[in-house]
Order: sequence, then structure tokens, then C-alpha cells
Amino acid sequence: MNIAILGWGSLLWDNRPEFDEQHEEWLFDGPSLKIEFSRVSKTRNGALTLVLDAKNGKECQVAYALSKRKNPDDAICDVRSREGTTLKNVGFHFAEISRNQARDEEVLKAVQNWASKKKIDVVIWTDLESNFDEKSECKRPFSIETALCHIQVLDSQGKAKAAEYVWRTPAFVATPLREALQSQPWFQKHG
Repeated sequence: MNIAILGWGSLLWDNRPEFDEQHEEWLFDGPSLKIEFSRVSKTRNGALTLVLDAKNGKECQVAYALSKRKNPDDAICDVRSREGTTLKNVGFHFAEISRNQARDEEVLKAVQNWASKKKIDVVIWTDLESNFDEKSECKRPFSIETALCHIQVLDSQGKAKAAEYVWRTPAFVATPLREALQSQPWFQKHG
């Protein structure tokens, strides 16, 4: 059974041995999904992290890694544990038994089409939603301007976490917010 885990953010670069030992190397020809830095992270001091975002996201071809697990439910639990979330925030698609869980039908369709072409039996992904409108420091709906405002008002630790997250995110993630941030003089990478 081929079990694939999709990744586009910290799963690819924030090493966690208990998770990373359970999958093969990351490959960079996953499905194209709409993603954006539109989730305010509690664990990263308010930094904005990448999530699937049908409204504000830009299509990017994401990465995937094959799980070493034999039981897909174990692989689902690996993602849930790695992300420190509940099972309802983990998306999955089982090709044979039509067992699916996803917040967005378009994501599910893209995953199904990709999995079929790649002959992958099970696909698993982090399915957290954007919480920007509720949690942003600027108290306004997501836009490039309000996201820049949010990052600028973070304390120094939050700004450092925001910068690290964007800088370490793989180059294939080319979203409008990333492009706007990287053009800001105050956001330039030093050293």
C-alpha cells in the first residue's frame, strides 16, 4: 500500500525525529493546492503559517513523502501528533474504499486526481483552516495589507518566528503574501 503525506510548510524543514523517521524523503511533484500564510500560530508567537486557503490562497505544487507505515491510520496519527492537533484537522483520501475527510471539495478533487495518476492508495495532509480573521492583531479580514500589519505589530519574538517560517519555507511556495514580505526592506534576511 502506498501512503503519501503532503507537505508545504514546516513539515519539510522543522525536524521532528518521531515524525520524520516514519516517512521517506520529500518529493516535489505533489498536487497543486491553494495555500497561503493565513493562519495565526499560537506555538510560533503569532507568526503566520501556511494552510490550505480556498479564498486567499494561490495554487502551488506541494511536496509529498511516502509513509513507512503499513497501516494508514497510523500514518494519519503521525500527522495528527506532529501537528499537535485533533483528527478532524487531518485530511485524507483512501482510493479503494472511498473514505475521505477534507474541509474543501476542491482540495479533495485535486488530491484524488493526483493520487490516481501516481497510483497512491492513501493521501494524508494537514487540514487546518485559516483563523486570520478571528486571531489577527489588526482585527480585519485577511488581505496582503492586513497580514503585513499583523506581522509588523508582533513582538520581536513573533517577528523572528514569522521571518524564520517564511525564509525556511521551500521556494515552490510562491504566494502573494510571501512576495510582498520579501519585498519589504524591514523583512530582508540578514547574515
